[in-house]
Amino acid sequence: MRIWIFALASICLLIGCRHLPPVHVIGKIDADASLAPVADHSPVIATALPDPTVPPDAPRIAVLDVDGLLLNSNLTGLYSQGDNPVALFRERLDAIASDSLVCAVVLRINSPGGGVTATDIMWHDLQSFKSNTHLPVIACLLDLGAGGAYYLATAADQIIAHPTTITGGIGVILNYYNLQDAMSQFNIIGAPIKAGKNIDLGTPIRALDDDRRKLLQTMADEFHDRFRRVVEKSRPEVDQNDETTFDGRVFTAEQARNRRLIDQIGYLDDAIEMAQDIVHQRCTKVVFFHRMKDEARSTYAVTPNVPLQGGLIPLSLPGFDRSKLPSFLYLWQPEPTMEKLSGR
Repeated sequence: MRIWIFALASICLLIGCRHLPPVHVIGKIDADASLAPVADHSPVIATALPDPTVPPDAPRIAVLDVDGLLLNSNLTGLYSQGDNPVALFRERLDAIASDSLVCAVVLRINSPGGGVTATDIMWHDLQSFKSNTHLPVIACLLDLGAGGAYYLATAADQIIAHPTTITGGIGVILNYYNLQDAMSQFNIIGAPIKAGKNIDLGTPIRALDDDRRKLLQTMADEFHDRFRRVVEKSRPEVDQNDETTFDGRVFTAEQARNRRLIDQIGYLDDAIEMAQDIVHQRCTKVVFFHRMKDEARSTYAVTPNVPLQGGLIPLSLPGFDRSKLPSFLYLWQPEPTMEKLSGR
């Protein structure tokens, strides 16, 4: 019961007691229980920005927003919309492709990256979208466009970054933690029954020896090489001999432009204007492809999908949330407890 009281008090501090949903406590509370996502099953539709000077049937610039941690899983937590970023991205691409009025796309990115497979799927889907529709795509990086988010941006025809954008992060990370000593404090000893000595490769219940570390390092190097080839193919002006570009570090917009990782420094309005110039259409309507209840009032509009808390206990310890992330990540990760962070 003390755990429940602590959890309730912590949630009150985070969001204010008056906003809490009704809580009915029956019996024992599971300390590992998670809060269910708030599902929105409405379709993705075109939501135009309010501009009475532009006729309804004017050519459209579609703003396709990608925000938060990019994982191929539904997001959970208090007030989370529960959308899978990978599935939502594909749904929006399909909706844009079926809209005959759309003449160009601005890919608005604000993300530190995500799972290797998740971001590669999104990159592949964007490549297929461009091939099928022949629509120009301009990527605009906001606060963050690093790791897998930059990987995704390379599929665009042009990349614009805000003057204060953090980008780059061309690297791979596997969050491995050795919890053997922590478990021993509670007299917990891992005793798995296994066939195949490496079937538990990367398990946190024992230390990683040199041979097993080498196996994981080989996999990370392979994923890193793939990231590098994607950048080199889509950004041929990048100096392939400068290893500092590919060692995982992040860059300011100015540094990224000097390294040819981006094409231009500017704002979201500049990205929209660039799209207009490419299609030779000045009188265009800016539209978002959001859920029916998710109205857009400006080009920066986005529905929050970052849960305040994914579970009932507001704690996040490195290693204990390990299972909530896929193994290998294209992710700029200065914070080791990013398992609690999700978004759209």
